[in-house]
Amino acid sequence: MKIRYIHHSCFLIEMENSFLLFDYYKHRNTSDFNFKELLEEIFESSKDFYVFASHSHMDHFNYDILSWIEEKSNTYYILSSDIKLYNQTNNLYTVKEGDVLSINNIKLNIFGSTDEGVSFMVNVEGLILFHAGDLNWWKWPGDTPEDEKTMEKAFKNIVNKILKYNEKIDIAFFPVDGRLEYNYLCGGEYFIQKLNPKTFVPMHSWDKYQVTSNFKNKMSKYSTEVIEIRHPNELLKINS
Repeated sequence: MKIRYIHHSCFLIEMENSFLLFDYYKHRNTSDFNFKELLEEIFESSKDFYVFASHSHMDHFNYDILSWIEEKSNTYYILSSDIKLYNQTNNLYTVKEGDVLSINNIKLNIFGSTDEGVSFMVNVEGLILFHAGDLNWWKWPGDTPEDEKTMEKAFKNIVNKILKYNEKIDIAFFPVDGRLEYNYLCGGEYFIQKLNPKTFVPMHSWDKYQVTSNFKNKMSKYSTEVIEIRHPNELLKINS
C-alpha cells in the first residue's frame, strides 16, 4: 500500500488491485512530482480507480474529475448527493448518509457530516479506511454557547454511529484545522479517544503544516499513530 498526500484533504491510496482518490480539487506540481504524470500512470494501469468526493465545496470537489473516465473505463465515482451533476456519467454512484453499497472489491458505509455532504468508511483489500470529508467538531472561537452545544451534539452523534458499526479503523483521514485556533484538536482528539484508529492522518490544514506537527505532539499519549504532513505531494510512511 502507498499513500500520497496530494493537497488539502486529497489523498491517493494505491492498493494491490485498486487506486482510491479522495476529495481532489487541485494539485501543486513540484520539481520532483507532476500530478498529470501520476494520472497517466493510473490511466495506464489495469487497477480499478475509485474517485470519491465528500461534498460540493470548492476545496473538496472539481468537475474535472468527471473527464477521467474517458481515459480509463474502470473509473468509478462515489459522490455525495449534494453535488450537482449536469451530464450523465458512467460508473457513477451518488451517496447519502446511511447508504451501504459494494462496488467490485470494495464495501462502503456512508456516514454524515457536520458540514455539507458525507464521510466515507471504505473496506478495501482487508483494510478499513475512513475519510471524514468535512466531518469535524467545528468549534469556532466566536461561536455562541448555543452554537457550541448544537455542533457538539451533532458531531458526537455521528461518531457514535461510527462506533456502533464496530469496525476497527486502520487509517483515518480527518480535519485538523488551525483556523479553529485553540479548539483545533477537539474533533481529532475525540475521534481518537472514541474510535482508536490504528493510524490518524491530519488534513484540511490550509497549508499550515505546523498544525499537524503540533497535533501529533499533543496526541502522543494515545496508542494511535499520528502522521505529520510537511508539504503537498508527500509520500506518507505508514507503519504496517
